[in-house]
Amino acid sequence: MRQPQNVIVVGAGAGGLASAISAAAAGFDVTVVERSSTPGGKMRQVSAGGRAVDAGPTVLTMRWVFDRLFAMGGAGLDARIGLKPASLLARHGWRDGARLDLFASIEESARAITDFSDRANAAGYRRFAADSAAMFSTLKPSYIDAQRPGPVALMKRIGMFNLGQQLALKPLSSMWSALGSYFPDPRLQQLFGRYATYCGSSPFLAPATLMLVAHVEQDGIWLADGGMHAVARAMERLAADMGVRFRYGADVEAIDIAGGRVNGVMLAEGERLSADSVIFNGDVSALAALTGQAGETGVARTRPEARSLSAVTFAMTARTSGFPLAHHNVFFSDDYASEFEALVGTRAMPAVPTTYVCAQDRSHEGGLTGGDDYERMLFILNAPADGDSKTFTTKETGQCLDQALDHLSACGLDVDRSTMQVVPTTPDQFHRLFPATGGALYGRASHGWMTSFQRPGARTRIPGLYLAGGSAHPGPGVPMATLSGMLAAESLAEDRASMLPSRRVAISGGMSTA
Repeated sequence: MRQPQNVIVVGAGAGGLASAISAAAAGFDVTVVERSSTPGGKMRQVSAGGRAVDAGPTVLTMRWVFDRLFAMGGAGLDARIGLKPASLLARHGWRDGARLDLFASIEESARAITDFSDRANAAGYRRFAADSAAMFSTLKPSYIDAQRPGPVALMKRIGMFNLGQQLALKPLSSMWSALGSYFPDPRLQQLFGRYATYCGSSPFLAPATLMLVAHVEQDGIWLADGGMHAVARAMERLAADMGVRFRYGADVEAIDIAGGRVNGVMLAEGERLSADSVIFNGDVSALAALTGQAGETGVARTRPEARSLSAVTFAMTARTSGFPLAHHNVFFSDDYASEFEALVGTRAMPAVPTTYVCAQDRSHEGGLTGGDDYERMLFILNAPADGDSKTFTTKETGQCLDQALDHLSACGLDVDRSTMQVVPTTPDQFHRLFPATGGALYGRASHGWMTSFQRPGARTRIPGLYLAGGSAHPGPGVPMATLSGMLAAESLAEDRASMLPSRRVAISGGMSTA
């Protein structure tokens, strides 16, 4: 009997966990090595005020990805993770006291927009929702859920003569200019432009195609019992049930390449682990240092100016009053253009930062679920990804927190500073957590219509070396990184099948072939 091929997965983020599950389902012998002590990568938790706070992604979307992944392991998603659908997607606030809730129901959101703005903007929202859904429908089979195409290959997948669908993607329009055709109200341009930041990008530079992110969210948000880190834990348990081995505290110093192909990995403490194949679940910018063969892999580092945004985050427990928090909340600055000019143009923190607040003890409707008025919260402020060249001082980090708290107070949310227990993470800390990134949380920024084709696919030029994670195709975010891991395992299985000798079979003419 042929022995299963040995695969090492470097990194236990969403992409690494998904590739481990998928590869194990395909019959590979899989070991995951992870430098930290827990799985999840950016789906991490920190302790603030003695309580575990999710300090990374806070939303589960594209549920179909996880249904498929867990089915590969013979498990039902609902049996492994407690998930509750959210009818209220997010609550939005401005400094003039305006508020707007968005809902899973398009018509409920349209009614809210009518009350917030007017009927013309509500009609624009209905058109926007339909167009973003159409974009997603076009790109799901041709790009998102498929191996990375080039521009011509994508057009072929859509249909070379299907000009209507191609033009509906608005490839040459910026997201901000496209939003102006739907929303005369600039606050709504600002609200829906924020979806570009889900890819670490500026809405003023991102292509209009990123409108599809709005459909992804409107199509369904689920709150996971225990937060998003619990999703990573459930993926880890499923993989372990399938025979995948995990080694934590194992820092990979090098990927061993000899004879023109992968041979294993070398750990920092000197141990060598042999492997037939390696799936690298880390930022692609780290690959050159690990292989010593940047040109040979065909995977280039992301230039600092091409990086996605980073963030300054604050995981905390505190008492709040005033603004009625939901689970997901966004508090907008008054001048979005100046904010992104600071972030992308001058690479500085804006004085008034749009601030995302995940109130983790709130239901999606807004009620406190734990009965404890010391709430667990995560503040996220966009930041330049310069963590390899700039270190935030304690004073600068405190200034960022003060500016955010002042902005929240202006929007009606008061956080009792005397009760705060805060754990910050700055771009330089993200750079240390995720090497070679400068703190960029989404790989390459999605600026310009060609950017999507500049992310590498699952295969490298080195036989046996594959890529997974948010800096590879199809892109950032937990569901997309999960898909990347599934695509890496798919490539691995296809390449193994092409190398195996076929069994001898009879063919016409009485000859046989091996």
